[in-house]
Amino acid sequence: MSIHPLNKIIHAFIAGKPANKTLLAVCPNSESVTRAALMAAKQANAPLLLAATLNQVDRDGGYTGWTPHQLTEFVEKESERIGLKSPVYTCLDHGGPWLKDKHKTENYSYEKTMAEVKKTLETCIDAGYALLHIDPTVDVRLGNDEPIPIDLVAERTLDMIQHAENYRKEQNHPPISYEVGTEEVHGGLANMDNFDLFLDGLDKGLKELGLENSWPCFVVGKVGTDLHTTLFDPDVAKKLTDHVKPFGALIKGHYSDYVDNPEDYPLSGMGGANVGPEYTEEEFIALMELLELEKKIGKSSGLEDALKNAVIDSNRWQKWLSKEETGKDFNDLTDKRQLWITRTCSRYIWTAPEVLEARAALYKNLEDYRDADAFVIWHLQKSIMKYYQNFNMINFTSDHPELLS
Repeated sequence: MSIHPLNKIIHAFIAGKPANKTLLAVCPNSESVTRAALMAAKQANAPLLLAATLNQVDRDGGYTGWTPHQLTEFVEKESERIGLKSPVYTCLDHGGPWLKDKHKTENYSYEKTMAEVKKTLETCIDAGYALLHIDPTVDVRLGNDEPIPIDLVAERTLDMIQHAENYRKEQNHPPISYEVGTEEVHGGLANMDNFDLFLDGLDKGLKELGLENSWPCFVVGKVGTDLHTTLFDPDVAKKLTDHVKPFGALIKGHYSDYVDNPEDYPLSGMGGANVGPEYTEEEFIALMELLELEKKIGKSSGLEDALKNAVIDSNRWQKWLSKEETGKDFNDLTDKRQLWITRTCSRYIWTAPEVLEARAALYKNLEDYRDADAFVIWHLQKSIMKYYQNFNMINFTSDHPELLS
């Protein structure tokens, strides 16, 4: 049976041919980030994974405004426009119950949220996605500190993979790849015993369902980094890698943003790494630099206020409050926290009409002084290239064409 090129690449990594390489997955949290990622993939002459969450890209458009079909269409057109020859693999990131904010805020039942996610799995397959991250490790009916039993995580993972595979085959779509697990402690997989129980349960279940050829190429591992830490732990990564290699998979790291030691990823045998929030922050930083230039020429687009107001109006900033801040008004937070939340939450409102209008005004104000759009893309591309270099992926496309088809 044929397998997806992503599985082929991971199997080659496991065999050590080629050795010491890690695939880069960029979260397409804005059009600028996606364009910059495609430009970086061309510069690096290497494959690119675009890992989109349910909040970013979904059947309702998500906060980017893209459906899965629109994302893949944009990638195809932009790749052709810039002459990108390396493969781009569109992927679903964290596909599972209650992992879309709307499903939590509107109190979806388990049956409703699972049905919605399964419909999205079908849409992603129809849109030509290469990889689906199956992540049923959240259950809002449990307490915040109570993880889902591991056997139930495995059972739900198997159910979702079986659904996706049945649909894929019914529609005569080619093979796709899978990613499973989560880095979140509440998912229960941070414990090594639970990690092994999950792997064994998944392996047994896939064999019983006749889906052993659908074994995931990635298992998400908790490797030291999270929302508030940036130090990757190579020893933990190596240990986890040893546990998943026999199944034909490698570890994928999430929260790789601003990681202190990215060069250790390939040295530790990591198969892949997701980077997302970093690029939201870098896009914000680039725009702030342009606003400083705008001030110097005596003009004002109002973008800074537009961003802050749009973040407040979105109400999504409240999910980032600490326990001590819960219930506070945005303007009651310290200036430092307001800036951090605005920068972090800007991903949600790049497409807000007032932000688009103010950003267009900024670009127009600077047209005699700077190509503002090119500056933002360059700034982002520079950040993305850092990972391509440290993950040892430069010229992978031309050096290993046999793995990409």
